[in-house]
Amino acid sequence: MHKGSCLCGAVRFVVEGDLPPAIACHCTKCRKHTGHHEAGVDVPRSAFSLTTADPLTWYRSSEKVRRGFCAVCGSSLFFDPLEGDWIGINMGAFDGPTNTRIGLHIFVADKGDYYDIADGVPQNQQ
Repeated sequence: MHKGSCLCGAVRFVVEGDLPPAIACHCTKCRKHTGHHEAGVDVPRSAFSLTTADPLTWYRSSEKVRRGFCAVCGSSLFFDPLEGDWIGINMGAFDGPTNTRIGLHIFVADKGDYYDIADGVPQNQQ
């Protein structure tokens, strides 16, 4: 089991089971939402539960996706494809060890010019 929260602790969640390899997304929307690239894991909805969520706010960033953040502290937490059976959780929101690593970089064609990707992990242009 993995627990996590926003910066102020007002939004809390639990994920049952092991986490898959993380994906680092460098697209413009993810960079603007997080302030850098977004690193997250996609978990089945059945393995995810919110334990406290009163200040959780959703921003619909496209017709197919909404992004969850804490309305109190502003922490970027979730990537939610509205028609998917999974939810993306930002890696920085987890408490304690995650026992996973970044396994793929995506949308590297859109990455910021102020950093390099030099970790040897596979990269997809889109």
